[in-house]
Amino acid sequence: MESVKEKFLRYISFDTQSDPESESQPSTAKQLALSMQLVQELHDMGITDAALDKDGYVMASIPSNIKREVPAIGFIAHVDTAPDAPGNDIKPQIVENYDGRDILLNKEMDLYLRVKDFPEMLQYKGQTLITTDGTTLLGADDKAGVAEIMCAAEYLMSHPEIPHGPIKIGFTPDEEIGRGVDHFDVEKFGAKYAYTLDGGQIGELEYENFNAASAKIFIQGCNIHPGYAKNKMVNAMLIAMELNAMLPVQQRPEFTEHYEGFFHIIGFNGTVETATLQYIIRDHDMELFNQKKALMTSCVDFLNTKYGNIITLELKDQYYNMREEVEPHYHIIDKAVKAMELAGIKPNIKPIRGGTDGARLSFMGLPCPNLFAGGHNFHGKLEFVPVESMEKAVQVILNLISLYAAE
Repeated sequence: MESVKEKFLRYISFDTQSDPESESQPSTAKQLALSMQLVQELHDMGITDAALDKDGYVMASIPSNIKREVPAIGFIAHVDTAPDAPGNDIKPQIVENYDGRDILLNKEMDLYLRVKDFPEMLQYKGQTLITTDGTTLLGADDKAGVAEIMCAAEYLMSHPEIPHGPIKIGFTPDEEIGRGVDHFDVEKFGAKYAYTLDGGQIGELEYENFNAASAKIFIQGCNIHPGYAKNKMVNAMLIAMELNAMLPVQQRPEFTEHYEGFFHIIGFNGTVETATLQYIIRDHDMELFNQKKALMTSCVDFLNTKYGNIITLELKDQYYNMREEVEPHYHIIDKAVKAMELAGIKPNIKPIRGGTDGARLSFMGLPCPNLFAGGHNFHGKLEFVPVESMEKAVQVILNLISLYAAE
């Protein structure tokens, strides 16, 4: 059998970045190369129904080998990587027996993973870390999750003596751009409960996530020669800056943690004539989430009154906090806790300061909390993953399968 480390290193060699500006499904065709590879590997394991559909979803199932009825459980990960940093030509570095010191990623760039910046590195002293070379992201989000599910499936198929109920496997595209389950067929997937392997460091278990919205703002200014601009010029960039200054500074991501929500400006393009702003708005609490959207709307309304209806706002909800859909089925959380404890892991139940495919799937009728995949510093060049964390994730998947079979 191939190790989870070996699978992971193969999978990150595929460039699978999604593209938020694309309208195709999936957003990039290059994601399909990895998905087709996964289908072939599932077939090679003996999982004969593995298939890739027209929308880029891989689905497969392992039939139950016990006579009594057991609920079908699913394990889901996404194949795409974030567009926030380069995702092609990844050159992973393997740091064996990590010594607890800073890790040099790139000598030419003088770029390090520094313990003072990421003190959590110390908990992996003596372990094997996989890092970037400082020029790309690594892809542990979520190819670590993909490798872990594939490794667990291979182990199960190689050990038919292990009792298990029906197992469903799903790999999705475009999670990183919020479209991961736009066309996911929950009924076809066939699981009663599922888990995404898309969390961070070892022990993380999440069934709460942000309520999320996006805001796109367009400002139409008026460009006049600056020598003759008095009482005529309307500088769209200055109005954009004015709008941003109206939002509460302490509700920016860099000043928030835990259950605190935020306004996050993710794009600003402008000239005197026109300017465009893009934000994401996040909060775990629905009332506070609605207040944030209302504040954004009122800021735009105020400036339209001040400058004469030159601003348009496109405000769109993206996903909601899955807690209300998962909590009525809390036994699936209890099982995840027990599965971690059986693997010698201390569970860390915490809210996701983000979202997963599982959030939307939960509202589509498939309760789907999120388990750790093991990585750190997702979406950037400082990303890393301990091999031992991925190995433990495989154990947790297998423990969950056994716990459901033992009901």
